[in-house]
Amino acid sequence: MTATTAVADNLIYEEGTGYLEVFPLLVEEHYLLCLLTDVFAFWQQIQFGILIQGSVIEFTPPNAPSLIKLKDGYLTISFGLSSHFHLCIGKNIGTKRFPTSESLQKTRRVARAELYRILNPAMEPTSWGLRFFNGKNEQMLTIFLPNPLLSDCHKIAKQPDYTKLELWLLLRLRYLNLSEPDPRDYLAKRFIHCC
Repeated sequence: MTATTAVADNLIYEEGTGYLEVFPLLVEEHYLLCLLTDVFAFWQQIQFGILIQGSVIEFTPPNAPSLIKLKDGYLTISFGLSSHFHLCIGKNIGTKRFPTSESLQKTRRVARAELYRILNPAMEPTSWGLRFFNGKNEQMLTIFLPNPLLSDCHKIAKQPDYTKLELWLLLRLRYLNLSEPDPRDYLAKRFIHCC
């Protein structure tokens, strides 16, 4: 298999990660603004960063966002003096003096957004998240959702705490229109790194 191979409708295989079930999301500016505002309302429960082969960066928000702002296609989420990030979710035109070319606009903007579940060898979900890719299919941001198989200290939990799926269930309802919980989310009893 290649680095990323489609296996079924929403099942892919990524070398180094294993099997993922992906749920595509819309990439319109207003939709992504609402989605990210909703997700960061749960700032105490999430981590965010980058998950690519060879590098995983996970940040825990230090506090609730002090600013969520959209300007020239860029969403800024700030946590005060401690940190902030920018994500291009809309049309970035630049300035009169330094306009953004059409090709660069396409590269910068989120071109693919998806909720995902990483599956163990028994095809049971063991990690839940949200990720964004630009026009060159480069990963821009991953949001790591609460994991019932990990403790609050990110160690393997002795017993699963399925109440941690609250945000996942909310996002499935609001953004995928899936009102019923998926029984598969409750199958895995222990976290395993697959690859």
